[in-house]
Amino acid sequence: EISNVDPLRYGLIFERFLNPDRVSPPDIDIDFADDRREEVIEYVREKYGRDSVAQIITFGTMGAKSVIRDVARVMGLSFGEGDRLAKMVPAELKITLKNAIRKSPDLKEAYDNEEVTRELIDTAFVLEDLTRNSSVHAAGVVIGAEPLVNILPLKKDEDGAITTQYPMGPVEDLGLLKMDFLGLKTLTVIRNTCEMVKQWRDIEIDLDRVPTDDAKTYDQLNSGHTVGVFQLESGGMRDLCRKFKLGSIEHITALVALYRPGPMDLIPDFIRRRHGEVEINYPHPLLEPIAKE
Repeated sequence: EISNVDPLRYGLIFERFLNPDRVSPPDIDIDFADDRREEVIEYVREKYGRDSVAQIITFGTMGAKSVIRDVARVMGLSFGEGDRLAKMVPAELKITLKNAIRKSPDLKEAYDNEEVTRELIDTAFVLEDLTRNSSVHAAGVVIGAEPLVNILPLKKDEDGAITTQYPMGPVEDLGLLKMDFLGLKTLTVIRNTCEMVKQWRDIEIDLDRVPTDDAKTYDQLNSGHTVGVFQLESGGMRDLCRKFKLGSIEHITALVALYRPGPMDLIPDFIRRRHGEVEINYPHPLLEPIAKE
């Protein structure tokens, strides 16, 4: 038994994940308690053969902040000086040095008026985005139908684990099966909590029977009391729960799907439609059953 989730109830039929226009196979992500993830990987090695299973390498690159600190260190500047300049870089995901200078008046002023800073940043321009280090991907595992050494270069880590020398993209381009075995602390906490309740209260909790329509639970969520609740505990999500007023597990699913770069821009309009402030219109009646959720 893999899962007790009813795919029909939520419209998760398997064909939904097989798009005829998509050349690559669908992503397969599976969550496990974080303290047992290594057991799962070891099971896969035993089942499919140690020479057919490997974890995937990932390469860290020098971003705007880190390249400034690295160059400052090599130039013999103090940690404080490198840190001062790095902190002038706006806290934006994947921001480049060029954009940082354009958006940060302090950094631009330092670049224009401080000779050492100009030399540092000019050097950093050359090194930005170059590979800085390698590590093991947090979740990716590749499984081959034959020994992987026949397909791609491998390396052995200090702990003896076999890792690909190709990162995620080329591994997928080779047509190999890539799976993400994610270790979630939340699952560990839930398991430990159930065990403690059993030990101290002699109550057996069946997670498959936990109701998803408990009014008191939604009152807590809508009050922003979600610290420790998986994917709902950030400040932004707590604020969103208070504004949206959750009433079903489908609402939680929708907010988690929307709270990410791109769809986030639609959240204010989604909230207004939720509260009836904006009329919901469908381009065609046939789309209503699909888009209504």
